[in-house]
Amino acid sequence: MKNLSILGGFTRSIQRSMACSVAGLVHSTRHSFSTLREDPEMDQLMEFLENLKNFEKSGVPKGAGTDSEDGFDLGRMRRLMGLLGNPQSMFKTVHIAGTKGKGSTAAFLSSILRAEGYSVGCYTSPHVQTIRERITFGRWGELVSAKKLNHHFNTRREILERAVKLENGCLSHFEVFTAIAFSLFAEENTEIAVVEVGLGGARDATNVIVGPDLAISIITTVGEEHLDALGGSLESIAVAKSGIIKNGRPLVLGGPFIPSIEYILRSKASSMSSPVVSACDHGNRSALRGFCEVSGIPRQLCDIVLHIEKDFDLSIELLGVKLRMLGAHQLQNAVTATCAALCLNKQGWSLSSGSIRAGLEGAILQGRTQVLSSEEASLLGVPGATILLDGAHTKESARALTNTLQMTFPKAKMVLVVAMANDKNHLGFARELLSVGNLAAVFSTEVDIAGAKSRLTSASLLKCAWANALREMNMKVLDLKVADSEDQSLQAAGIVESQSILLAEGSLLACIRAGFKILSERTAEQPGIIVVTGSLHIVSAVLGYLHS
Repeated sequence: MKNLSILGGFTRSIQRSMACSVAGLVHSTRHSFSTLREDPEMDQLMEFLENLKNFEKSGVPKGAGTDSEDGFDLGRMRRLMGLLGNPQSMFKTVHIAGTKGKGSTAAFLSSILRAEGYSVGCYTSPHVQTIRERITFGRWGELVSAKKLNHHFNTRREILERAVKLENGCLSHFEVFTAIAFSLFAEENTEIAVVEVGLGGARDATNVIVGPDLAISIITTVGEEHLDALGGSLESIAVAKSGIIKNGRPLVLGGPFIPSIEYILRSKASSMSSPVVSACDHGNRSALRGFCEVSGIPRQLCDIVLHIEKDFDLSIELLGVKLRMLGAHQLQNAVTATCAALCLNKQGWSLSSGSIRAGLEGAILQGRTQVLSSEEASLLGVPGATILLDGAHTKESARALTNTLQMTFPKAKMVLVVAMANDKNHLGFARELLSVGNLAAVFSTEVDIAGAKSRLTSASLLKCAWANALREMNMKVLDLKVADSEDQSLQAAGIVESQSILLAEGSLLACIRAGFKILSERTAEQPGIIVVTGSLHIVSAVLGYLHS
């Protein structure tokens, strides 16, 4: 990064007690925040996967998720599953698609099912720290162990190698790992699996699930992510996601959706004779009541009251539910999962209201409005700081994060530390978060995306996007390069009294520490908060540092 020197004065004063120069800090930060290496016990599996096409690293091709000649070939996935004995037919599945909210909804529903005592498999993507996070199973939701995962791979390696050869090397990293997950679920005698779509729905590798094996399909939201890969419009995205709807199997809609999008989803369901349950039904009265703290970590108090009569007779009343995942969007995800649980009840799965409550309250997902503990903040060199990690990376998720911050920390001064992939809407993301209010500074930084640099956005380019957004909104900008003297404090530089939003770029750890310095000198009475966001990869970098 060519402008790391702009943090010189601030990071030196922050680290004076550590006798660390900026050059040393930057060097150590880059080393500490490098991608974590997977467990050596998985070396054989990881070596095999690394030789396959990985679209998370390279980016998804145009039209890949559409029903066209350019779309992913679901036929090769079906052939692979056939070679493995079609393990996906050995358990029932809840299939979840959506632009946002599918991972959280999967976490809520899996937690509900486990609270009732079912053996549950859960398959999600991407992961935050280790690929093992994508596969959990059993009554306690354990991550698959490195030993078990590698052993499972080795017992099927010959089949997988033959499949790759038969498909002329076209099987992808995601397809093979999805097949391994389904095979593991079958081996572990999974009763029901909760499976998150990777991209779109119709052409996604997870969409090998056929009607008789599907319990419920869920579509959480439809937004403008992966536009090129999914046809270029909201309507084409909705069509792609509707591909998970199966004949005669119930569809749960999260939402809210704009009318034209909901029409597409309901029309597809009608053509498939699939009854529809909506989390936004007029009979539902769910509300966010406030916040409380449990062991120093904020939770939100919610009421979930559902009365759904059309096609189903579903009702439940849960008052004072304490959700660990924060924000109105997480309440909506919890309502969607509750609708799904009630639908499962109608199919003979026994899920009591007590288990639904316990499952909702116990659900947690790394990197979604995750507040670090005081011990973790100290490990980052910012003792006493409030640090929130959130993997938001779209306009919609930035809006949800903004709303959550305004509700949870209404008076706190804020500093943003942002890193993003190069295929995201940087300007739109910035516009949403600039409406948060009480914003003191924005630091742009860089982290590897899926372990590679090919998709990262440079810190300088990201900084330019934020500068443009600030100017569009007629907000004052102050570049930290105006105060780069080693011993100059923020007070002496006149920065603290400035009403401008500060912009700078640097290494991740240096940005966090410089942000803490700004908050310490700007917010003597009201504590501030450092928000690390822009992708799950920056969240992974912070958590990886803490756990290393």
